[in-house]
Amino acid sequence: MTISDERSSGAKQGSVNRATPRKILREVTHPALIPGIGVEDTPRKFGTNWAVFGIAGVAVLAVVLWGFLAPDSISAAGTASLGWVTENFGWLFSLLAVLTIVFMFVVGYGRTGGIRLGADNETPEFSTVSWIAMLFSAGMGIGLLFWGPAEPLAYFNDVPYGFTSEAGSNDAMLDALAQSILHWGPMAWAFYALVGGAIAYAAYRRGRAPLISAIFRPIFGERTEGWIGAVIDVFAIIVTLFGTGVTLGMGALQIASGVEYVSGIGPLGNTGLIVIVTVLTVAFVLSAVSGIKRGIRALSNINMVIAAVIGLFIFIAGPTLFLLDMIPASVAAFFGDLWTMLMRNPGQGEDAAAFMSSWTNYYWAWWISWTPFVGMFIAKISRGRTLREFVTVVIVVPSVVCIIWFGIMGGTTMLFESQGLGISDAGSSEAILFAVFEHLPFGAILSVFAMISIVLFFVTSADSAAIVMGSMSQRGKPEPTTWVTITWGILLGAAALALLLAGGETALSGLQSIMVVSALPFAIVVVGIMISWAKELRTDPYMLRHRYARAAIAQGVRRGITDHGDDFVFGATEVAADEGAGAGIDSEDPALTEWYETATGQMPIVSAEDVTRTLEPGRIQPKGPDNPDHTASGDASLTVGENRRGHRDNHHDTPPEKTAE
Repeated sequence: MTISDERSSGAKQGSVNRATPRKILREVTHPALIPGIGVEDTPRKFGTNWAVFGIAGVAVLAVVLWGFLAPDSISAAGTASLGWVTENFGWLFSLLAVLTIVFMFVVGYGRTGGIRLGADNETPEFSTVSWIAMLFSAGMGIGLLFWGPAEPLAYFNDVPYGFTSEAGSNDAMLDALAQSILHWGPMAWAFYALVGGAIAYAAYRRGRAPLISAIFRPIFGERTEGWIGAVIDVFAIIVTLFGTGVTLGMGALQIASGVEYVSGIGPLGNTGLIVIVTVLTVAFVLSAVSGIKRGIRALSNINMVIAAVIGLFIFIAGPTLFLLDMIPASVAAFFGDLWTMLMRNPGQGEDAAAFMSSWTNYYWAWWISWTPFVGMFIAKISRGRTLREFVTVVIVVPSVVCIIWFGIMGGTTMLFESQGLGISDAGSSEAILFAVFEHLPFGAILSVFAMISIVLFFVTSADSAAIVMGSMSQRGKPEPTTWVTITWGILLGAAALALLLAGGETALSGLQSIMVVSALPFAIVVVGIMISWAKELRTDPYMLRHRYARAAIAQGVRRGITDHGDDFVFGATEVAADEGAGAGIDSEDPALTEWYETATGQMPIVSAEDVTRTLEPGRIQPKGPDNPDHTASGDASLTVGENRRGHRDNHHDTPPEKTAE
């Protein structure tokens, strides 16, 4: 029986009471027509996972105390571990970066691109502008203001291994921007897209908890609800806090540098850092408990405007013509140097090994460590998008913004340096931004706007992290309990503050090294996510409909040409079981329906409406290869009817795929 058949008969017979999901699926609908189910529509209960909460919390406190009591020790341990990881597994990070972006482009622009991260007819919750703003603020945030001018300048003065340009030359500028684009462009966002898309798919289409552990159900089965899932979630919380803590530490240092520049009061010292981190911790905790819609969305939209104003002002008031040449040239340089950058490895000598350890492998590990946090947040705000739309926006749009941003900030910085303005004399990386502002009109005002933007980036990144960590410690609860969110927010702020007070940049450097080391096992998790998600996408109802469509159209075309030559159109009728479009498809395979049974298995009453309610008749799209909702019966096949020339009817000139009903 098809969905439409059930609607007509349901009006006469009423709902099916106390039927099991298996019976519903067998008697009511076809596996290819299951519309998807969101986690909130299942009977899943969200309670605090005390094992995850306790173990992760104790581990975080231990590292914070280590950083406070023995900063030299944490730095030494991190440096030694970093050297071992880079020497033995640096190749894995580089290979994984390439595999991830290839995988996501195949998922987004292949046949799976039409799959929706939600039910078939679900619409996005946020506007595209707000969606992009939240992606941008949570995904990189402070790092863009911190490294936008500083990283290209570092490459300009010390050309990375493998490039042939001379330090300080125009060619070195292009090489510097190309290297920055590699680290901050499509490959970085592909990591986020992979984890975010996989979580959103599992939670909003397959009805599982929005957890990284839930992605692995196709591999580990029910064990993801036990100790295996707990281990994955504990580790996800720990790497989330470490990765976010590093960024917040950099943000606090840069805010302090900005205050020193604008006020001229000199170094703030520990007192200034305590005030900055305390005030910002209160701010992001309040934002987090206000909810995503009211807090993060509002701050993200404001911050996007401020950052855009800063970039636009520098573009107009700075070396405009130079930047107009530099930005597109940097894209060409990126693709031209891509092979050189990807093939750089420690085996090429000490210089190559040092660069990979300090820059490229560090960035890949940093993005991997941020994937639990950013991925879960992206999943929350991307519900209702198709995979094609998801990949386009999450990877391509932010990458374009990063290219323009680094072109403006880095290009201006390198030009000023080449003109003898001594930008690099500013010393620390966090001071480079304000050194550039000194040589622009209204530099003090720009510095104030930059500090406001850093503060907002700080708040949006931290409150997103607090919400995500709270969700992970409460079995994926979409809106974690307030006290849990506050707890993780305080721990996050305390971690950043303790590390800063313990040793400033030395402690942060040690934590950065530990973050790289902790990213190694999570790199294996990322590989597992690709395997598990690919396995599940193959059995998605949308993909099943594609299989039926291809088989039915191919069979119908052959029969039409054989029976009627050029003059035929398509229709649908029932045929013998071994002659239909589904003859080669096992629609009784339990793998096609078990996921729905698992999601709804605890419901005391399951009616036909529980299966079909998300398929509104008015929302059904035209049938065709892009949305091949043909017959629900595996024994149906396309039939052909003669349509003689000169006799127009309502099917004349209609493409075959539009009439395959």
